[in-house]
Amino acid sequence: MKYLFLLLMIPFLATAQMDIKNANDSKWLTNYDTAISKAKKQKKNVLVYFTGSDWCPPCKMLKTDLFDTVEFQKLSSNYILLYIDVPRNKDLLTEKQLAHNKELLTKLNKKKVFPLFKVIDYKGKELDALSGYSMNGVVDSHLKLLEKNK
Repeated sequence: MKYLFLLLMIPFLATAQMDIKNANDSKWLTNYDTAISKAKKQKKNVLVYFTGSDWCPPCKMLKTDLFDTVEFQKLSSNYILLYIDVPRNKDLLTEKQLAHNKELLTKLNKKKVFPLFKVIDYKGKELDALSGYSMNGVVDSHLKLLEKNK
């Protein structure tokens, strides 16, 4: 009887494992030129995410409310993901990475809004953008942005 139970549980466990893997498997790049190069090769748009990882509460909430969801994992596979962190604690990034991120901040996020999602093509042309997050668990507008620009 316990073998029958185990046989019945295998599909469930395999599916659960796939969902867990997918929810943690996003591939965020941190270099703009690398992201643009991959976007061109793979014929995908780039999703640029501006965050203040150590000081921005809405940015922190998006991790749980959006990035850790299966929906985000599925939609984000249509993009090259570029993570631009501008922390207040300068020890969180190398000096070179922080300089790179600040340069992109002045180029792609002139108003210095956090969090900011920006969709660009492989030429760097802005296609769409969405700023802010109300921290209420509703991420429909973020998912719509991803769906619309894939």
